[in-house]
Amino acid sequence: SQQIQFADDMQEFTKFPTKTGRRSLSRSISQSSTDSYSSAASYTDSSDDEVSPREKQQTNSKGSSNFCVKNIKQAEFGRREIEIAEQDMSALISLRKRAQGEKPLAGAKIVGCTHITAQTAVSGCLFGGPGCRWSSCNIYSPQSEVAAALAEAGVAVFAWKGESEDDFWWCIDRCVNVDGWQANMILDDGGDLTHWVYKKYPSVFKKIRGIVEESVTGVHRLYQLSKAGKLCVPAMNVNDSVTKQKFDNLYCCRESILDGLKRTTDVMFGGKQVVVCGYGEVGKGCCAALKALGAIVYVTEIDPICALQACMDGFRVVKLSEVIRQVDVVITCTGNKNVVTREHLDRMKNSCIVCNMGHSNTEIDVTSLRMPELTWERVRSQVDHVIWPDGKRVVLLAEGRLLNLSCSTVPTFVLSITATTQALALIELYNAPEGRYKQDVYLLPKKMDEYVASLHLPSFDAHLTELTDDQAKYLGLNKNGPFKPNYY
Repeated sequence: SQQIQFADDMQEFTKFPTKTGRRSLSRSISQSSTDSYSSAASYTDSSDDEVSPREKQQTNSKGSSNFCVKNIKQAEFGRREIEIAEQDMSALISLRKRAQGEKPLAGAKIVGCTHITAQTAVSGCLFGGPGCRWSSCNIYSPQSEVAAALAEAGVAVFAWKGESEDDFWWCIDRCVNVDGWQANMILDDGGDLTHWVYKKYPSVFKKIRGIVEESVTGVHRLYQLSKAGKLCVPAMNVNDSVTKQKFDNLYCCRESILDGLKRTTDVMFGGKQVVVCGYGEVGKGCCAALKALGAIVYVTEIDPICALQACMDGFRVVKLSEVIRQVDVVITCTGNKNVVTREHLDRMKNSCIVCNMGHSNTEIDVTSLRMPELTWERVRSQVDHVIWPDGKRVVLLAEGRLLNLSCSTVPTFVLSITATTQALALIELYNAPEGRYKQDVYLLPKKMDEYVASLHLPSFDAHLTELTDDQAKYLGLNKNGPFKPNYY
């Protein structure tokens, strides 16, 4: 049978230029995605006991205690959650079955820091199963029952919903610092794991065969390392692949933004004034969803190209300061920091909802709200009222962290596309002959993007048209692709 192979022997991932054409953000490499003053108790469901999972002695049915989760007894419930997710991840399942026979990741010791959800659990079985160690990239997004199911299956997972700041880094360290086990691959979402290994375990970092990163924040960190000449291993920029940016960032956020806001605030969007900060793929998805429900949407942008796209899509492009007094909802999705400052928060009207759809919690200056003159009132899970001395209330969701994965769930199908892309990037990096990839950041080849897309077309009963030989010659293309240029 044909072996899994996603790049010709001589074909490299397109190297992304690191010196020109990229804006440098002011976020430093040392800044983590956990910079806040949140506590573990604030995001723990009332049904859970108050004992920290770190203080519990738990074993799975096989007698292993190589994990740390909220409650291992929730494993059966978590397994059913994973089975539900599998129903809408047929492409990933087919790739997983193929990999079980060919074992392209045999011998891989993968340390991962991603969202721990039913969808990522499906992909986790492909990425290495019991051969990997897993922590969460967000303290609010883990599904504790799914983490329990992974632990029961033999995965060394260290994650639970409602981790503290200290728990977050402890879990990452437990994944990396292990006697008799050393990671040779990193799968990261946000760059915290890569940063931790780079800073704390430089000898381990130098022996890593490759890094796969899927977020805007993490990719910026990798380019910062590369520019400084400190990236000593090859890395794959999954975020800028077509099958991540044009699907996960756009379609996932288009559906999950409404889900997160509805579940937390019960808000009706018809006629509401909303400002979306950033009109990248995430911003485009958010704006499309809000517009469809009758909201009046404003956009802020620094990039004239994205600003022009917003104008052509029917949105008014403004400065945040111009509309901050009148809007009902503020949504950030820029990947930057201090987009919403204390000055903006002071000028907001009563009951304004503030939330973030970017990966990191740096976009809203939540620290400035931890002042003696302001009162915090927890009104429901993931929802805080911040009360000013005059009685004005601002509704802050998830303490400025990623709204959709903190407050709701995300569409399974689109995560199948992202997870399949991640899996192929891991397989390619792990199996690449020495010298194919240098110590730099690479993009996925369009052939791989098109392969991922083709795996998902049968779900829609979609039938591709094939070029004739004459048509292919006329266009200068191979009949089997790739159909997009590398710069697309």
